[in-house]
Amino acid sequence: MSLHPKAGQKANPRELTNIPRLMADYYTIRPDMTNPACQVSFGTSGHRGVSSKASFNEAHILAISQAVAEYRAKEDIRGPLYIGMDSHALSEAAFVTALEVLCANGVRTIVQTGLSYTPTPVISHAILCHNRTLSADAPERADGIIITPSHNPPMYGGFKYNPPTGGPANTNATKWIENRANEHLRNDNRNVKRIVLPASRKHDLIQHADFIYPYVTDLKFIIDMDAITNSGIHLGVNPLGGSTLDFWNAIADYYNLNMTNTQPYIDASFGFMTLDHDGKIRMDCSSPYAMASLIDMKSDFDLAFGCDPDGDRHGIVTRAGLMNPNHYLAVMIEYLYTTRQSWPQNLKVGKTLVSSALIDRVANGIGREVCEVPVGFKWFVDGLFNKNIGFGGEESAGASFLRFDAGIWSTDKDGMIPCLLAAEMTAKTGLDPSERHVRHTQKYGEPAYGRIESPADARVRKLLGSLSPDQVKIDTLAGDKVLKVLTHAPGNGAPIGGLKISSENGWFAVRPSGTEDIYKIYAESFKGPDHLKQIQDQAVEIVDHVTKA
Repeated sequence: MSLHPKAGQKANPRELTNIPRLMADYYTIRPDMTNPACQVSFGTSGHRGVSSKASFNEAHILAISQAVAEYRAKEDIRGPLYIGMDSHALSEAAFVTALEVLCANGVRTIVQTGLSYTPTPVISHAILCHNRTLSADAPERADGIIITPSHNPPMYGGFKYNPPTGGPANTNATKWIENRANEHLRNDNRNVKRIVLPASRKHDLIQHADFIYPYVTDLKFIIDMDAITNSGIHLGVNPLGGSTLDFWNAIADYYNLNMTNTQPYIDASFGFMTLDHDGKIRMDCSSPYAMASLIDMKSDFDLAFGCDPDGDRHGIVTRAGLMNPNHYLAVMIEYLYTTRQSWPQNLKVGKTLVSSALIDRVANGIGREVCEVPVGFKWFVDGLFNKNIGFGGEESAGASFLRFDAGIWSTDKDGMIPCLLAAEMTAKTGLDPSERHVRHTQKYGEPAYGRIESPADARVRKLLGSLSPDQVKIDTLAGDKVLKVLTHAPGNGAPIGGLKISSENGWFAVRPSGTEDIYKIYAESFKGPDHLKQIQDQAVEIVDHVTKA
């Protein structure tokens, strides 16, 4: 991946997203349903798009919201629907559109008082708290919607549905909603129910509630907040102009933390951001280029961290710099499974197929079994909900874990609790997460990890997504004996939508993108960067052979 010359620098004000035009496009552009790019498509979590490209417009949100209302009726879900939004400009408009459809369909909704922003994990937490005493088929159970494109650039919009299990909907649910929404779009939304809400958004079916206090006060049951407070360590936080802003301020006030908010305001153009690796504004808290402003301040704090706009990802900045997400996942796993004394010994460790093998080595070192699943946090929902795994994490800096008593916290990614866990371990042990990672490398070896992307048309992506082990004849990987060739995840048997090949000292995985005309190769070596390059080159050769055969 080539690096843009302005990566890590502030954007030119003339290059910022034109928010008025973005909003006009949301209301005026109609999707061409003969173009697949304009249709509703749920990826690993939800539908995302851009209004100027006719992929995220009022018509889409009308159709998706109607489909969700119909899905609830089909599944006999009659409890409240918790709905939140992040700080992307299109989220504001889509939020109101969704409310108009949900009210017209008789769906009781709960929104944040003042219609302010609500992080993804807070919606998951609220759903689970509501459903805590209900049976799995109780009609009164709640579900939720989060209007967010996550860390994507400012012109994007996104829509996620979380069923009563609290986390991202499974493939069966999203496929049903996706198909039904596209039916509505092809029918010009003639069967979509809608009412016009007043400016106050007051309606008998809309309940305004405080989401901040219940979440903030509950944190003491998953993080040792007293230890952080009593240590007095100086914390820095950057919400990246997102929905966690008010939550971080409330956390600091309620627990009397020595915390400085380095980005205390919201700007829908995200003009305060530094450019990502490709020169785009992207609120990716795992990117050293997007997090450059906080990294520049690392010496000002004992520990600093940030979250993306919907608060489902974390970025940890120590005095050594921004941590690689894979490294911090391994640090969290070892710390949690050795300090949470009430966690059962049979709790597994959840990881995605493209996360670092360092996690496997650490888990083995503390005597815990790994449950390896395909890419996407939806694959952790059942494990967390049924308390079969204590922790679920993915390479893109998303994670959640159980409470002190092994109860459920959230079944969606929560970017705030990993940040606070970093503060807890620093406060209680005197070692920050980077220092703990150094100890891992001394014990388990130092991983070299990389990801490359290449163009791929629909034919190539379809081929890569349906590979079988028989199509790949390989005995060695960069000089080491091949141990596994996987097209299904060993943790749950689900198709991975690609291929993973592993040896004792390295591995690679190839996956076609579900939303872009590219494929991705993830690779790792415990023999260093040169060996990693050999693995990547061999992976490219295998892809070329398969796709050109």
